[in-house]
Amino acid sequence: MMILVLLGPPGSGKGTQGALLKNRLGFEHISTGDMLRAEVSKKSPLGLKAEEYMKQGLLVPDDLIIAMIKNILIQAPNKNYVFDGFPRNVNQAEAFETMLNTMGLQVDKVFYFDLDDDVIIKRLSGRRVCPKCGATYNIYYQKPKNDTLCDNDATPLIQRDDDKEEVIANRLRVYKEQTFPLIEYYKSKNKLFVVSANGTQEEVFEKLKSML
Repeated sequence: MMILVLLGPPGSGKGTQGALLKNRLGFEHISTGDMLRAEVSKKSPLGLKAEEYMKQGLLVPDDLIIAMIKNILIQAPNKNYVFDGFPRNVNQAEAFETMLNTMGLQVDKVFYFDLDDDVIIKRLSGRRVCPKCGATYNIYYQKPKNDTLCDNDATPLIQRDDDKEEVIANRLRVYKEQTFPLIEYYKSKNKLFVVSANGTQEEVFEKLKSML
């Protein structure tokens, strides 16, 4: 079993790269948000506990998330896994490592997708969404045929509040403050690999593959 962790600021493309690892190399792509929603919807014992916190707008405790991850690893021990955006901080990383050690496992490699802030802001602030069908465009990279209308149903496109420049700049600042200690943590364990996220999805994926 190989266990990878993908880290990177919003807009760095780590989710896309996680999906490529799944679709092309057969990794199980674990996003904690998706995992939580799945556990809640199937009303598992852990999912019901998590739902109590989510209904109150509270963060789900680390020990619940770690327990869910452990269940996944136990149920499919012969697969390779890529964790997208988890752990988020050093406390989670230490708890994750402790749990893996009890199973005779470890995080093999951690990839940090590095991208300049101005590129991230352009990527995210250029995003436009169709409120009707959910299609996503980018006015810089993936334009609709008509600048302001959805290709599918001609609905006027909107910019979400969290895609506005000042909001993105704040998200990046918070991300760096929270994540810098985590990067140093994995660097100290010689597990950190920095991937330049400049370039197309395919170019970044080739860089990532060369480091596996």
